[in-house]
Amino acid sequence: QRHWTNAIAVFCSHIFKKNHDMTKAWKGKTEQLLRVDEHDFTMRPAFGGPAIPVGVDVQVESLDSISEVDMDFTMTLYLRHYWKDERLSFPSTNNKSMTFDGRLVKKIWVPDVFFVHSKRSFIHDTTTDNIMLRVFPDGHVLYSMRVTVTAMCNMDFSCFPLDSQTCSLELESYAYTDEDLMLYWKNGNESLKTDEKISLSQFLIQKFHTTSRLAFYSSTGWYNRLYINFTLRRHIFFFLLQTYFPATLMVMLSWVSFWIDHRAVPARVSLGITTVLTMSTIITGVNASMPRVSYIKAVDIYLWVSFVFVFLSVLEYAAVNYLTTVQERKERKLQKRFSCTCGIPHSKTMMLDGNCSESDANSLAGYTRNQMAPEEEKQEKIVVHLAMSNESNSSRKRGLKGHMGLRIIQNTHAIDKYSRLIFPGTYIFFNLIYWSVFS
Repeated sequence: QRHWTNAIAVFCSHIFKKNHDMTKAWKGKTEQLLRVDEHDFTMRPAFGGPAIPVGVDVQVESLDSISEVDMDFTMTLYLRHYWKDERLSFPSTNNKSMTFDGRLVKKIWVPDVFFVHSKRSFIHDTTTDNIMLRVFPDGHVLYSMRVTVTAMCNMDFSCFPLDSQTCSLELESYAYTDEDLMLYWKNGNESLKTDEKISLSQFLIQKFHTTSRLAFYSSTGWYNRLYINFTLRRHIFFFLLQTYFPATLMVMLSWVSFWIDHRAVPARVSLGITTVLTMSTIITGVNASMPRVSYIKAVDIYLWVSFVFVFLSVLEYAAVNYLTTVQERKERKLQKRFSCTCGIPHSKTMMLDGNCSESDANSLAGYTRNQMAPEEEKQEKIVVHLAMSNESNSSRKRGLKGHMGLRIIQNTHAIDKYSRLIFPGTYIFFNLIYWSVFS
């Protein structure tokens, strides 16, 4: 009997608690306190009166991506609105607020803020809509949502990849002008908060700040517009490894041909062509990941100047090979021209076109075999006699200078020697100017 008495007592207490469920009792109080069905919430608070002030603050959760090709950025943030709607005021002894989810938002008036220049945006809905509504007894409302937005960012790539970019996320009321709704930052610059862990692979976030101004539309009027500005500076180390360092190595590799013998045609030609094709591949790879802008970027200047240096090294060998061929052709002509020159006395220089006359042959009858000069010595004597002819001293000096100048031009080894100094020196000078201007 005592057991059944205890069981009945437990059952009755359970029924009593169930009948006094606070959610059922609070439902009646909510309809009575907020009076949602008694007002027309399609109209803004204080309609017909002064503009209703709506404060805004933002907490940036993450800066997801920056796209140079599409010229946009993606950001996830908590967007909060603050305003006062006396239609939602209710009496309260403890001055506590009431918090609701997104289902009540559809029944009351909320600001129609949108993101200007946005391409895509959505409110997170996992596991439910990430919306919070908090109503205070005096009618003040806090409306918060978690949003991811992809917005346009006008970027300038003149100094790419040594550039800094400034992007803005703009908020504005879509329907209400500044005469009906005054949108403002609730706490000035303190209205924007960011997570300290925000980081990007290619950029360093330098600064976040807020601004506001009026925007004018010719058909509808003036609107309050809020700006979330942030400045990004690109990390250069990635591009040093992927672009600048390989390009510099290709230019230095092209200089190796200056130390290779000019008679090794396959070695020098293949080296020049390889470096030219590699530079073309680097330029194509960089431009493939960039938007097709109509102006010159900083990386274009560096790569194309490096390409010109590589190409000039190929042209340098072409000049060396051509001058070598011309010089050898002239030497063969000289050998053919003086191939039939007979013995020459010290006092005279005798040149024959191809055959010795009978009188010349008789004049050489008294010379022994040892007195007959070899062919190479004959050519040297011919040159000496031509230079030491019976001309005046002034004409002799001019002839010597012209002969020396011709030998310098025809000396292909001298071109390689000069190139070993000119090419590296010019490229180092270009690098000093480039990094001093763009860094």
